[in-house]
Amino acid sequence: MRTVLQPADITRALTRISHEILESNRGPEQLVILGIPTRGVFLANRVGELITSIAGTAVPTGSLDVTMYRDDLDRHPTRAPSPTHIPDSGIDGATVVLVDDVLYSGRTIRAALDALGDIGRPRAVRLATLIDRGHRELPIRPDFVGKNLPSAAHERINVRVAELDGDDAVTIDGGEA
Repeated sequence: MRTVLQPADITRALTRISHEILESNRGPEQLVILGIPTRGVFLANRVGELITSIAGTAVPTGSLDVTMYRDDLDRHPTRAPSPTHIPDSGIDGATVVLVDDVLYSGRTIRAALDALGDIGRPRAVRLATLIDRGHRELPIRPDFVGKNLPSAAHERINVRVAELDGDDAVTIDGGEA
């Protein structure tokens, strides 16, 4: 296992992503940040805090559980759904930025788009991911990327966040070829 991002690298990537989101949206107005459980929620909260400190205006954040919208539940171990928390302002007419830790096949994001459709009608949906590892199975592309990390399909990318794991790091595990 090798470490590819240290805590300072993760902070720098999230700060850059936050600036790019603000620039793309032309400010914090009508912006909602939603994290995809598990680690995407913590990253979304950090991005929301960074945008608030940069812009001086609070940006609503929340979480969007996509477990029951996945099309691969039969192939992956079932996990308990996490609560979805949509800010009181809702998502109708807003630019929603979905935040996830690792973008791989694109299936999680497809599920997130389905979940969003059941909640409301955002003006636009953007995608921010800490790691883009490639290997897309669906035509989904992130708008904001912390680090492109090309990897073999058998490798595992592990994102650790201090709020859950005690420290921040991104590691790559060679797995079995």
